[in-house]
Amino acid sequence: MDLCPQFRFLLLKLGNRQTATRRESRRIDIILSLASGNFSQTATAVGVCRATVTRWYDRVSAFAGDMTARDVALKPEQTEKLLLQLLQDKPRSGSPGRYTPEQQCAIIGIALEKPEKCNRPITEWTARELADEANQRRITEKLSPRTAGRILAEADLKPHLVKYWENPKIDDPLQHEHQVKAICEVYAQAVSAYAHGTHTISTDEKTGIQALERIHPDHDMEPGKVALLEFEYRRHGTLCLIPSFEVATGRITQATIGPTRAEEDFTNHVRTTLAQDPNGTWIFIADQLNTHKSETLVRLVAEHLGEVGPLGEKGKHGILQSMESRAQFLADPSHRIRFLYTPKHCSWLNQVEIWFSVLVRKLLRRASFVSLEDLRHRLLAFIEYFNRTMAKVYKWTYKGKVLHA
Repeated sequence: MDLCPQFRFLLLKLGNRQTATRRESRRIDIILSLASGNFSQTATAVGVCRATVTRWYDRVSAFAGDMTARDVALKPEQTEKLLLQLLQDKPRSGSPGRYTPEQQCAIIGIALEKPEKCNRPITEWTARELADEANQRRITEKLSPRTAGRILAEADLKPHLVKYWENPKIDDPLQHEHQVKAICEVYAQAVSAYAHGTHTISTDEKTGIQALERIHPDHDMEPGKVALLEFEYRRHGTLCLIPSFEVATGRITQATIGPTRAEEDFTNHVRTTLAQDPNGTWIFIADQLNTHKSETLVRLVAEHLGEVGPLGEKGKHGILQSMESRAQFLADPSHRIRFLYTPKHCSWLNQVEIWFSVLVRKLLRRASFVSLEDLRHRLLAFIEYFNRTMAKVYKWTYKGKVLHA
């Protein structure tokens, strides 16, 4: 059998794929061996019977004849796709199905019903209960749970799985869209603004970080065995972490760690962050938590801004009167220091949430802490390590387009 260079190259490429199956590799070996030997030599070299070699000789010859008959110049990727199809098993008829399409549709229909409507005090179907319900309705006589599960799999239905989702209550869609777009625009301009002295800071609290000490040491990973973590632990209390994530550099520029998250804690964190560049321009991205619109925070910002006039009195009049009036002052775009608040149910807009997920995966999920001081030390060490080895500017592609369910 004569193989053209392109044909041989594509066969070798398919055989060297990481996803190539053992069956595909053996069939490629048969074809390539046929090009340099006879049927008996090929069968011996590959370790198959002569009938198998003969069958693949006929299939490849028919394939080559079909390609010649087409007389169409195919691109290499098109020829590669056809070759991959050639290496697969031919369709087989198989035994006739035991259940008719009508019966299978009826079984699927049960799976799409709520179990409560079938007088079953459960919230999800299992294959056993689905088979039982189909038999009770006389759709089938002896439907087994295994067959019921197979029918569900073929229909790509998974009653045992569920995901949470939410219909956010948006009081003012136009205002919501404006807030989202404003944050996305700030992210898009963060790097260029940083070059001109503007800091874009994403901040939030990660509360309830537990100092858990595992009672026994872990079992290290071994070949063929995953690492084992001790299930039981001792509690040594919790800490709250407030980081300042610099959007333009991807670094944590300031971190406050303490036992509480009161308004004084957040205000002190903002104070230490501002101290890095007292005369700079600052934009803080934060959520709608009341401590992010507090009286102490307003007084801090007013102190840095200088003359802003009387602040009034909390609960009575002026800027300090209500949370809305304080938020309006803190978000004033004319101020050198201002806050942008993420809309309700939009915490994903805050880039520091991405960093929190890194913290959990890289440190908190597996670590064991012998004390609160140990937890504090490990958190600070991780932040230093992150800034040195992993910090990067997140590529923010979302531009504020409304997402529909």
